[in-house]
Amino acid sequence: MLIGNVGVDPDVRYYDQDQAVAQVRLATTERGYTLPNGTQVPDRTDWHNVIFYRSLAKVVEKYVHKGDKLFVEGKIRTRSYDDKKGVRRTVTEIYADNLELLTPKKQVQEPENPQQGPTASEPLPAQEKENEMPF
Repeated sequence: MLIGNVGVDPDVRYYDQDQAVAQVRLATTERGYTLPNGTQVPDRTDWHNVIFYRSLAKVVEKYVHKGDKLFVEGKIRTRSYDDKKGVRRTVTEIYADNLELLTPKKQVQEPENPQQGPTASEPLPAQEKENEMPF
């Protein structure tokens, strides 16, 4: 389980009959603290490669952006490969099984011209109030 912030916009690719895979760089930060003897321990940020498949990848493509806060559950996997210079590299990735968006939805901005729609001082019509979401 990880809770962190998205570092860059997701990289989404499609393959084989509209199947998707998305990769997200997620930053998790452990807050710094002060030891009893006065020593300052600084914040520590770790970066994680998170991989999403199929429908989760499509959700990521549509709703996840740089700076968003995410809760991710998944499995940790490591893989090795040889780079262009022949050096053996190891990559650790999180294969996501579950995703929750923790960043609140952006508030809809009010129209500048009052003729375009109701303002904050004007009540909404009754039928719009019924369909209004509580968040």
